Amino acid sequence: MPQFLILRLDGPMQAWGTHTFEDFRPVNAFPTRSGLLGLLGACLGIERQDKVSQQALAESIELTVRVDETAPRIEAKAEDDNGQWARKTAMKQTDYHTVLNARKVDGSTNKYPIESHREYLFDAAFTVAVGNRAEPAVTLSTLLEAMCRPAFTPTLGRRSCPLGRPLLDPSALIEATDAIAALAKIEPIGGTIYAEGDLISDLPLQLRDVPAYGERRQFNNRRIYVHKESPS
Repeated sequence: MPQFLILRLDGPMQAWGTHTFEDFRPVNAFPTRSGLLGLLGACLGIERQDKVSQQALAESIELTVRVDETAPRIEAKAEDDNGQWARKTAMKQTDYHTVLNARKVDGSTNKYPIESHREYLFDAAFTVAVGNRAEPAVTLSTLLEAMCRPAFTPTLGRRSCPLGRPLLDPSALIEATDAIAALAKIEPIGGTIYAEGDLISDLPLQLRDVPAYGERRQFNNRRIYVHKESPS
């Protein structure tokens, strides 16, 4: 039976970038393939210029993401109260940025301030099932070891978005018939699932988040499928 590595993506802020328009940087409603590959690559210690290793990682894994509609948070009641576990729904907000001495494409410094609007997800939580493709160059056991001792600091999309809990679910590696069945073993059940590969549904979706490992930073399209879990 196949194995799946279970990740928990939970933090104060997350930012899984989508099509950028330079001064406006929106985020996707769930983690992108390129963003997750970056997170895993950071744990493995893959350098930005190492295209061979990046492509080997990308060709080794399939990713299935569940949007957890709620996430546990501690809500303080009083100064002498340690708080209790509460559940808060995720929300999206835009932050206004100004950058001085920004670097231009030619390497020179821009003498004018750069303005940008950047979206972030607040109080979002996702569960990810990572599966191996046939004859992977990077195995799940290798990823598990790397995430226990990451070479570079993993973040939730952007460097300003730190982890709010351990990246690995306590279950870590679990066996299941497929990624959706694997996620059904992990609470909270009942979220929307975005799957790739053979896990098709009647709700296909096109997403341009597959890195093209050439000289320029470009992305290709992929087809993913939307599934809805039944609450337990």
